[in-house]
Amino acid sequence: MTKISLLSRSTRLAALLGAVATIAVPATAQTHHHAHKAAPAKTGPAAAPAEAPPEDSIIAVINGQVLTQRDVDNRGRLFALSTGQTISPDLMSRLRPQIVRQLIDERLKMQEILTRHINIPPEQIADSIGNIESRNGMPKNALRDRLAQDGVALTTLIDQIRVQLGWMQVLREDVGATGHVTSQQIAQREAALQAETGKPQYLISEIFIPVADPRHSESELKFTQTIITQLRDGAPFPIVAAQFSQGQSALDGGSMGWVQEDALDPQVVTIVRQMPEGAVSNPIRVAGGYVIATVAGKRTVGRQMGTLIALRQAFFPFDAPLNPQAPTDQQKTTLQKATQASQSIHSCEALAALNQQLGEKHPTDPGTVQLERLNPQMRSVLSSLAPNQASRPLVSADGIAVLMVCARQEKNMAQQTPSEIADQLVNDRVEQASRQLMRDLQRKAVIDMRTPT
Repeated sequence: MTKISLLSRSTRLAALLGAVATIAVPATAQTHHHAHKAAPAKTGPAAAPAEAPPEDSIIAVINGQVLTQRDVDNRGRLFALSTGQTISPDLMSRLRPQIVRQLIDERLKMQEILTRHINIPPEQIADSIGNIESRNGMPKNALRDRLAQDGVALTTLIDQIRVQLGWMQVLREDVGATGHVTSQQIAQREAALQAETGKPQYLISEIFIPVADPRHSESELKFTQTIITQLRDGAPFPIVAAQFSQGQSALDGGSMGWVQEDALDPQVVTIVRQMPEGAVSNPIRVAGGYVIATVAGKRTVGRQMGTLIALRQAFFPFDAPLNPQAPTDQQKTTLQKATQASQSIHSCEALAALNQQLGEKHPTDPGTVQLERLNPQMRSVLSSLAPNQASRPLVSADGIAVLMVCARQEKNMAQQTPSEIADQLVNDRVEQASRQLMRDLQRKAVIDMRTPT
């Protein structure tokens, strides 16, 4: 199954707060509690009719709002589509309790959004869906057809996007003026980092699974182990984090940025010290739940030299997936054109113009990348290129890319800029505001569970 990336940089909180341009969610000790109040079972319109099919059965009633089995099934199918996994009945049964908890929290968030009279325009949701299609090389409106093909109601994706956008607006209101970071606060943070020179830092991402009752965490542990299995089978960590993590870093695909050990739970520190880069941890029990961690890099505070490369690319699309043993005539012709371009183009401007002519199926500017963070094959290709020298044609299943290095810069990657420090300070406040408000909503909620999870 082809996986669809649902993440977008447009979901980054700091940009919406208007304080800074990027986000690196700081590591904080995270404690989440579900304090659901049991309410007597209601009768009347809220009760599921006896003749209703299973998918219309009521799972829970959250402050009077119904959550049905169809809602849960659709979210499971969306998970399958976005991660490329096949959802078997056994896997769905293991995912179901956490999907239910997540949907309950989303109902609480949406109720708060509506209470504050926050309206998410349909155009904003459409733009978000358009961004998903663009990132996946899909034509306009193709995602609707793909969801229908996989048995997922479009409203499932729309509802998830609406909650994400609306919740960020809620946090923007709550943080308010405190989202402004002063030069004095940045200077204090710079001094603190200077004092930690030589200590380890980790580029870490997490998925946080809260435990409702610390005395009975078997269900959450089972779910956490299921997610780890999916991650190790190839499910993309950022997408799984966006869908299932209950930490604020979920909005950024679980990424916590570069963090020091004193900003992590001690149990997490013990594990990440031993983890090789790219590995997925076993369940880590922390206060309030379980953490799944992955480490993309390790360094010491103060110094880590790296090479930043600005790239351009031209992408020659195939009209059908490539069978290397039997390429089509179009694919052979495409290779000839890509080879000619590789040999004849000697400037980034010319390569960018060519990609526009080819329909820009892949972005002309992939962004600045750090050479050391690339996979060995791509690192080998780019490290040998001089500026304005095109790479050899790089063949993939859907087409051929020609890359060009426009500029190189040696940089101390461990030295944070004032903007990056401001990101961390702002998002620390956003994280605290989000966790506090969510705890308040859960504590006040009246949740009538109709089917055990």
